Amino acid sequence: MTVTTTPTIEGKPIQDYLGIVTGEVIVGANLFRDLFANIRDIVGGRSGSYERILRDAREQAIQELQAECAALGGNAVVGVDLDYEVIGDTGSMLMVSASGTAVRI
Repeated sequence: MTVTTTPTIEGKPIQDYLGIVTGEVIVGANLFRDLFANIRDIVGGRSGSYERILRDAREQAIQELQAECAALGGNAVVGVDLDYEVIGDTGSMLMVSASGTAVRI
C-alpha cells in the first residue's frame, strides 16, 4: 500500500476518496530508559532507546492507518500527517498519531 505525505501520487490517478483514516499509538516511559536518557543529556549524544521507541510507535501508527484504509477498500493513503505529543499528568506518555485520506488508485 502506498502511503505518502503528498496530496497525490504521480502517475496514479485517484479513482475514489474514501475518507479520513487515523492510527494512534501511546507508549509509556520506562524508568531505566529515562535514567539513561538523562545521563545522555548530561554527557551528550543520542538516545538510541528513545529513538527506537519513537520509530516503533511511528511504524505502528502507520500500520493502523493502513489497516483502516484497507477496511474501507482503499489501496493508498495520501496527505499523511504525523504528530508527536507528550501526554499524562507527569508527561510520562508519548502519543504518536498518523492521519491521512484513504483513496483507491
